[in-house]
Amino acid sequence: MYSHILLPTDGSGVSAKGIREGVRVAKRLGARVTGVYVTPPFVPPIYSEGAAFYSGSFSSREYRKIVQKIAKRYLAVIERAARKARVRCRTLLATDHLPWQGILRTARARKCDLIVMASHGRSAMGGLILGSETTQVLARSKIPVLVVR
Repeated sequence: MYSHILLPTDGSGVSAKGIREGVRVAKRLGARVTGVYVTPPFVPPIYSEGAAFYSGSFSSREYRKIVQKIAKRYLAVIERAARKARVRCRTLLATDHLPWQGILRTARARKCDLIVMASHGRSAMGGLILGSETTQVLARSKIPVLVVR
């Protein structure tokens, strides 16, 4: 049925719930998983007359270093869960201005046939106002999406 499952994470407890379920599904189906953490690209500071003075410097190299450290920690949760369940796993850091776009781009590029992600379980109105990444993935994905609550 499904042979390659994408497991997005934002490092939250809610996404950990999606990871656990995604790994369980992969184990039952004999599928492999790919974990992804999506981060926005580096945007250099812009200064103008109205801007406050910024005395430090934050380079793209420093940004990449910090993001990679965070991603490594978040993606390790997926790697540990997969290793414990004896499920094949790869992880990657993706860059996109919008996390849902990065998730869908990764799913297509890696030829995933299922996306498993968690939802905070907000009401319909709360999801609309807050703009859930899960809602965006559901609305735009051509790949099946399993939402874990």
